[in-house]
Amino acid sequence: MQALHTKLWRDLRKLWAQVLTIAVVVAIGVAGFVGMFSVHASLQAARDHFYRDNRMADVFIRIQRAPLAWQSRLQALPGVADLQLNVVHDAQLALPGAQAPVTGRFIGLDLVRLHAHRQGINALTLRSGRWPEPGRALEAVVNERFAQARHLRPGDRVQAILNGQRQTVHLVGTVITPEYVLASRGGAPDDKGFGVWWIDQERMAQVFDMQGAFNQAAFRVQNSADKAQVTAQLITQVDALLAPYGTRGAMRQDQQISARIVNNELSQMQVMGTVLPAIFLAVSVFILNGVIARQVATQRQPMAALKALGYPDRRIAGHYMGLALAIAGLGLLMGLLLSQWIGRSMLGLYGEVFRLARLDYATSPWLVAAAVALVLAAATAGTWRAIQALVRLRPAVAMQAPAPERYRPSLIERLGLGRHVSASAWMAIRDVERRPWRALFTVTGIALAVALQISGAFWRDAIDHIVDVQYRQVLRGDVVVNFQQALAPSVRQDLLRLPGVVHAEVQRSEAVRLYAGSRQAEGVLLGLAPGARLMRVIDGPSGPVSLPEHGLVLSALLADQLGVQQGESIEVEFLMGRQHRARIQVMAIVHTLIGQQAFMDLQALHRLAREGAGVNEASLQVDPLAMPAFWQAVKQAPVIVSVLDKASSLAGFQETTSRNMGVFSSVLTLFAVAMAVGMVYNAARISLSERAWELASLRVLGMTRAEVSVLLLAPLTAELLLALPLGALCGWALASWLMQLMSSDNIDFPVVIARSTYAWAALIVLAAGLVSALLVRRQIDRLDLVAVLKVRE
Repeated sequence: MQALHTKLWRDLRKLWAQVLTIAVVVAIGVAGFVGMFSVHASLQAARDHFYRDNRMADVFIRIQRAPLAWQSRLQALPGVADLQLNVVHDAQLALPGAQAPVTGRFIGLDLVRLHAHRQGINALTLRSGRWPEPGRALEAVVNERFAQARHLRPGDRVQAILNGQRQTVHLVGTVITPEYVLASRGGAPDDKGFGVWWIDQERMAQVFDMQGAFNQAAFRVQNSADKAQVTAQLITQVDALLAPYGTRGAMRQDQQISARIVNNELSQMQVMGTVLPAIFLAVSVFILNGVIARQVATQRQPMAALKALGYPDRRIAGHYMGLALAIAGLGLLMGLLLSQWIGRSMLGLYGEVFRLARLDYATSPWLVAAAVALVLAAATAGTWRAIQALVRLRPAVAMQAPAPERYRPSLIERLGLGRHVSASAWMAIRDVERRPWRALFTVTGIALAVALQISGAFWRDAIDHIVDVQYRQVLRGDVVVNFQQALAPSVRQDLLRLPGVVHAEVQRSEAVRLYAGSRQAEGVLLGLAPGARLMRVIDGPSGPVSLPEHGLVLSALLADQLGVQQGESIEVEFLMGRQHRARIQVMAIVHTLIGQQAFMDLQALHRLAREGAGVNEASLQVDPLAMPAFWQAVKQAPVIVSVLDKASSLAGFQETTSRNMGVFSSVLTLFAVAMAVGMVYNAARISLSERAWELASLRVLGMTRAEVSVLLLAPLTAELLLALPLGALCGWALASWLMQLMSSDNIDFPVVIARSTYAWAALIVLAAGLVSALLVRRQIDRLDLVAVLKVRE
């Protein structure tokens, strides 16, 4: 069987350009699959090790204030392996060289246990500097991401307003902890605007008047076969015990804000590692089918001769299967090598984001085995039908020329429009119409390339839409301030006296639990003043919403979770302050982008809460020229505990997303170009090999190279143009599917794709098709007319 082996290598050398383009498509699919899943597995393993080594809590709960005497009772609850009670408060910080204040979360740290190397739950890992020491100076360590974002180093000093008193905090070190892998106050992580600081536990209790009390508890659950059930029971018992002290409810580890963000990132990576490689492997099936089918068609007679000489069918089938597997194997090898580069590069980017203690890239054997199995399946699926047709032919039949296809008048001829079409156009139309399946495969493959490009670029449009809605329509003020405690609405007049404040609106935000029958959900109830224009409720489809004087307006996410419709009544339980329930009617449901929120008229909320007309936050419009004086005054205001500077928050959000989306979009663009080139080039090469005798004859009859090229490339041009609108539709469908797969209970992003995104996707794929056409045109120009026109008897 040495002859078949020799022939295999000759075929590979002869088809080297097609082999390479197919292998690149396969390689991208393999690299995406292996690389993305390897990064996912590496991050997941690093996260699990970090959580385990630093004793990440299984249950968290925040309360207003509870006595430390409850510690023994909480520790005695069934399933509790360890318990940590702490004091946590947010405060305003004035950083060196920063004009606007930022928010710091201060957490008590048991220095005695720390220096005895007996850290408890949510242990800290020191990254630079040293640990705080008890003494007169207020020393602290801060989370590493915030320190690097704000260029803080051990030895720096910052000013903080702790419980209304200005304190100098001495930074002595930076740390990482599983509780704040990504630090956030409830929305997206904000490394520049929000930092976590740990100070002496005794000093913390003294400064915030929390001696003998705590406002945060963390639990470790005993390991057991039914740990999930024990955790659920523990949450129920903790909620029942601490409810009188004002709490939003206990939460599992995966519901904690930092863990939830990390889990969402890992889930999205898993989705991308599944969907995109599947597209490339499917396209490789199309291309392989065309190449192998053409090889079989052009080699019928030699194969028939081999069958007549005694070569068994399985040997001949194995020869063509070997050709397909050689191409796929080259793509597999290239893909595995490319996956190492892609995976390590992505892991480096994620390592900068997550800051886990140990982060090592590794590709598991099962992942390689799965990639091999997928590639083999794709190669077999792409070639089996063509090989099967050859094997079934008897040698005497196979040695004859293929019977000409039975043609019928085309659709244009049947419509009587033939006289309006030139001869060259006729040839192109007939070529497409008489090979419909091949045309369909080509159009589908090119359309998928367009869709891939759109699915990578539409994220920019989605981000622009989020920025427009959240920062320009919802949050129209320049600054949002939060107060240390509820204040009278007259505080608005005090805010108007601050330098540069043009307009001020007060708001009230309450943590609530909503009940609808057997369903319940936790959310935030926001009360806005009538006619508010600095903080508004925006419904995605219809725009700004005016709040009714009575009743409740729910976000669509919250309404879906509760299963309620407009006009129905639900119960609202206030979790802080005077805890009580009240029944209220749902007056409207709005599609907000982020968060499980409910909205009410401010006066109606005062009446419903039964705690007087207190407000706890305000939106401000500030004269840009007066910003330095305004910030200086805010830093002196003890009642302001935290500040949101819209300009700074927007700049940080755009900087982070533009970097991440830029890399992601660029990679997908390159992949889409590779797919388009692979489809168009292989389709053109197959068509050239089939029509070489015809084209050479036309050249002998006097047609120019350009005219002959038009005859060959016109059908491909038509297929390319047909693929563009189909690709746009597929791109929208793929983007919608990806958004649905990546959706969560806290995000309701619509699929927004700008016209420019469709246009750029089309132009990029057209450019890839043009390059492929030029490469094939060179092959047409190099046709050996004498060799092509030789006819074997």
